[in-house]
Amino acid sequence: MFVPGQRWISTAEPELGLGTVLRVEGRGVQVLFAKAGVLRPYAIDSAPLVRAEFRPGQRVAGKGIAFLVERVEVREDLLVYRGEGRELEEGQLDDEQSVSQADDRLIGGRTDPVSHFELRLEGLKRRAEARRSPAWGLGASRIGLVPHQLRVAGIASSRRPPRVLLADEVGLGKTIEAGMIIARQLATGRAGRVLVLLPDTLVYQWFVELLRRFNLSFAIYDEERCEALEQADPAGNPFEDEQLVIADFTFLEQSPRRSQQLLDAGWDLLVVDEAHHLAWSPEAASPRYTLVDQLAAATPGVILLTATPEQLGRSGHFARLRLLDPQRYHDLDVYLSESETFHSLSKIADRLLGNQPLDDAQLAALKHAFAGDNALLARLADAIKPENAREILAALIDRHGTGRAMFRNRRASIGGFPKRVPVWHLIDKDTLSDDGRQALLAEFHADIQQPAPAIEVDYSNDPRIDTLITLLEAHPQDKFLLICRSQAKVLALEEALRTRSGVGVARFHEGLGIVQRDRNAAYFAQPDGARLLLCSEIGSEGRNFQFAHRLVLWDLPLDPDLLEQRIGRLDRIGQKHDISIHVLAVEDSAQHVLARWYDEGIDAFRVSPADGRELLRRFGEALARLADEHARGDDNRDQELDVLLAETRGAHEEMAALIRDGRDHLLELAASRDLHADELQQAFTREDQDPSRDAFIQGLLERFGIHAEELGGNVLLLDPQYLSTDALPGFAEGPQAVTFSREVALAREELPLLRLDHPMVMGALDLTLSNEQGNAAFLVDDALPPRSALLQAVFLIECVADRKLDAERFLPPQPVVVTIDTRLAERADFRPSDIGLRKAADRTIEVARYRKFLGKLVPPMLEKAEAIAGERARVDIDEAVAMATDVLDAELARLLALRAVNPAISEAEIATIADERTALLKALPEARVRLDAVRFVVSPDFLTLR
Repeated sequence: MFVPGQRWISTAEPELGLGTVLRVEGRGVQVLFAKAGVLRPYAIDSAPLVRAEFRPGQRVAGKGIAFLVERVEVREDLLVYRGEGRELEEGQLDDEQSVSQADDRLIGGRTDPVSHFELRLEGLKRRAEARRSPAWGLGASRIGLVPHQLRVAGIASSRRPPRVLLADEVGLGKTIEAGMIIARQLATGRAGRVLVLLPDTLVYQWFVELLRRFNLSFAIYDEERCEALEQADPAGNPFEDEQLVIADFTFLEQSPRRSQQLLDAGWDLLVVDEAHHLAWSPEAASPRYTLVDQLAAATPGVILLTATPEQLGRSGHFARLRLLDPQRYHDLDVYLSESETFHSLSKIADRLLGNQPLDDAQLAALKHAFAGDNALLARLADAIKPENAREILAALIDRHGTGRAMFRNRRASIGGFPKRVPVWHLIDKDTLSDDGRQALLAEFHADIQQPAPAIEVDYSNDPRIDTLITLLEAHPQDKFLLICRSQAKVLALEEALRTRSGVGVARFHEGLGIVQRDRNAAYFAQPDGARLLLCSEIGSEGRNFQFAHRLVLWDLPLDPDLLEQRIGRLDRIGQKHDISIHVLAVEDSAQHVLARWYDEGIDAFRVSPADGRELLRRFGEALARLADEHARGDDNRDQELDVLLAETRGAHEEMAALIRDGRDHLLELAASRDLHADELQQAFTREDQDPSRDAFIQGLLERFGIHAEELGGNVLLLDPQYLSTDALPGFAEGPQAVTFSREVALAREELPLLRLDHPMVMGALDLTLSNEQGNAAFLVDDALPPRSALLQAVFLIECVADRKLDAERFLPPQPVVVTIDTRLAERADFRPSDIGLRKAADRTIEVARYRKFLGKLVPPMLEKAEAIAGERARVDIDEAVAMATDVLDAELARLLALRAVNPAISEAEIATIADERTALLKALPEARVRLDAVRFVVSPDFLTLR
């Protein structure tokens, strides 16, 4: 029974210390962990709590006194400890006590197999090592280790809080960067509630991306979900029901009440994609912009994703920056004036990088920028000298206005992309009947609408099928990805191919469940699997099929961004082949006109145009009209189409030149100067060099009855047939195929990538370490000298601190192992022998028979071990304090130096790090040790002596 005033310990979070029962109501209990400042509600039937009970011989402390317990009394359901002439009620105990039942289990003879103790100890060590890593929370993410993405995520994740604009060019992975930042914020405790706000067309893509890549399960909110939640709790706010939420603008625009509830719910991190569609001017703002503005003002962390900013014009770019820092970016005219300065300095940076001399105007601009800095002014006298040029360039980067708020990478500077090769397959228009031409035109009209209306399609007599079959037969060793507009088209294509070709075909569309989509994608990925994958538009979103290099465009979307998304399934960093883009079209059809516009107007089949959406805005209506008239045989179609293509081409070249000339090179260089720029890259490199990690994870899962079977190709099948608990996540649907290989996980997105921070592995490790499994063991070691007995005690150093401080990057719960012999001397060099560990599994020892000598020997040995552990822990704690001091002092020094020359560094950011430093340097020294596990080790003859 729970009674107010009792002291309990959370087995799931033992680092919180002793908790006090505050209230018991119905089937719930509230426990206050005062030291950590945490109030936890629990269901009585399933609370992960154990009573904090101390037995005679143990030491307790409270009210400034400490003593060994001699006897325990019960007074009104509360424990009273007496000893050395003193008395303490359990409510008077300090929140930090050395509490463990491991020694009780050992003395009572309730021990576990030695292998369980070894696994527990290894788990403690590995968890501490992993938790200290800057990549914690990202290790199991299905991401390629792309340097620019890791750099952006590493820098942004270190901000307190992150308020950044991700503005990489198309195809460079803004969504991946945002997902990495989200995952790190959640893993480190700096964010608990995350809202992702999107156009409705991106909701499913983001949901899949966050789940598949980052193991983050977001809840998609719409009106139906809100109404269902309100029926269950009419007085509640439906947005408070979930911590991780995806919502679309359309749903919120239709209900001001929902928008207000969203604002009232409170969030730690806000993510907004397609931020360039948030319309703003000094005179007015769109409803979407207003909503994001209100959310951004109330939310500590904000991540905006946008197209290349130069497309928007500088006022549009200012509108985005204003959402991130309204105090810094408060006046458009001031910003435009600053932008002119940065633009000219960016050209100077280009010349410095190219070792080119500066002209008089550029030198004058630098003298003005460096006014008052005599050391830099002296460098200008010989700016072409390499060391001088490097120092001048570094100073320019530090002074850049938006370099802290925005990240931008370009395909040209990143490199590593394949070549796009368009391959035309034009079909003679005379092969179509009148009905066929009408059907083709109706299909085009449906394709360019948003959303596409449902129409019936039949490809049994479509000449494009013949062309597709010929193409497949011409390349028998290659895999083909075919993307079309709708699920109906996928089914019609499959039906037509079934009767005409024996090629292996897989389907991928929104009508299939997630499991079936995964199976079909895996079938396509297998070397001997399907050669052709038929994808609908939405079915291909967020997927990586870069093991293939042939894309078939059965139809074309009107939106250039959608076309880029199709090509992007194959055109990715790491693609090893040139991409063949097969364009299937009937001559003089509407589809042919659209294909010509993409090819001759904006060159979209060969490059990724940054101005595609703007060109569509200008010419989309005329293009759709001309395509329709062309397909109907209008007499003036050819001349008017040529004019449209020429105008598009001219506008495209003009905008491309503006973007190129307006490119802010200083902004692209800014990230390279950050202290956290290479942290993630280095952390992943260390992680990949751990050959024993995979065996540990398999052993951990085996403890719960999970059998692993090799399927080949670095794939394992985890079979839960003998699963010992329902609490282990990941096996609700039966056996689960997994991999330890990042390359395999990238190629087969249905396979979880197992690392210590994967939910399945974390669940297994938490279950192991939060219960008694392996915390008491008895080992007979044949290598020990005769008549020897040792006690191995495993203590954990635990720091109780606010989770948002992320104290564990400096001092995770790490084990301290102390070995004591019967003379109470430390045996620091002791390690169990291999022969003793091998024989342990075959030895059956009734430990309970030896309770008498264990009860006599263990308490003093354990007390000595605890004293030594405390001394050794103090060394580790002092090192953690020194590390935290060095790291945070370096960050503060860097920010203060930047603040002197760059107004984008806010006082609030500096104050946040200063406050974090103060709190950490207070919490870390207060860390204490807690007994976690014990093992009694004896020589073979020791038992006969008893």
